[in-house]
Amino acid sequence: MEANLTGTGRLPAAFLTPGSSSFIDFLAVHQPEMLPGRRTLPEGLTVEAPHGTTIVSAVFEGGVVIAGDRRATMGNVIAQRDIEKVFPADEYSAVGIAGTAGLAVEMVRLFQLELEHYEKIEGTVLSLEGKANRLTTMIRSNLAMAMQGLAVVPIFAGYDLDLGRGRIFTYDVTGGRSEERGFAATGSGSVFARGSMKKLYRDDLSAEQAATLAVQALYDAADDDSATGGPDLARKIFPIVSVITDGGFRRLSDAEVSSIAVSITAGRSEHPNGPQAPLL
Repeated sequence: MEANLTGTGRLPAAFLTPGSSSFIDFLAVHQPEMLPGRRTLPEGLTVEAPHGTTIVSAVFEGGVVIAGDRRATMGNVIAQRDIEKVFPADEYSAVGIAGTAGLAVEMVRLFQLELEHYEKIEGTVLSLEGKANRLTTMIRSNLAMAMQGLAVVPIFAGYDLDLGRGRIFTYDVTGGRSEERGFAATGSGSVFARGSMKKLYRDDLSAEQAATLAVQALYDAADDDSATGGPDLARKIFPIVSVITDGGFRRLSDAEVSSIAVSITAGRSEHPNGPQAPLL
C-alpha cells in the first residue's frame, strides 16, 4: 500500500486511525485487493503453477524440528530442484509450505509481516497459540483460490515459551487446524514420510536425532513419491532443516545437513529400505 504524500506531505488518515493490531485486518479494510485470497480467476481457467511437496516436523526434548525437501513440480515435470519451503515466521516459530509455491511464499511473507506488526503495535509477542490461529484465518481466506486448484497447506511449528516445549500444528485447505503429537507431515509425500516417522520416532530424541529422523522421512517419501526430491549428492542440494528451541530459530547449515544426508545415503546402500524398527 503506497502512502499518498502529494500536497500536504502527511500520511493519509488510514495510517493514523487507531484500529486492530492485525495488519491483515488493516489491509482488508483499506486495500483488500492486495490480499492473496481476494484475487479471482476467470471461470473455467486451469492454472498450471509449480507446487511444493513434502514437509515434515518432529518434537524433541527441548524444541521442535521442521524440514522440507527441495523439489517443486508442475504436472509431471520438475519445475525447480532447489526451492525453499521452510521459513522462519518469527524468532520462535517457522512455517513449512506445501501446495502452490508462489501463493504459499506470498502467504508466508504476509504472515511474517502480520506477526511483526502485532509485536510493534502491542509491544509484546503473540503467543504460539495465537500465531497458529492467525495462520488459520489466512488459509481460510484463500479457500476460493484453493477450490480452483491453488491450495496452500502448511505446517506451523514453534517453541511455546509459556509451556516450555515444542509444538506442531497442521491445517487443511479450509483452515481447519489440528495440533499434532510428536511428529507430522504434509504434502504429496506425507503418507510415506509419516509412515517412516511412525516407526522411528521416540519421545527422548535429541535435536540431532530429530533432524536425522526428518531427513530419513524425506528420503522415504522421495523413494515412493515422484514429486518429492531426496538428497541430491551430485548437485549438492539437500533438504532444509530448521531447529527451534528456547534459544530461538536456527536453520542448520548446508554442511550439517549434508553430513546427515551423506550418512543416510551410505546406510541405504546396505539397507535400501532404511533403518528397521523392532517387531516388539
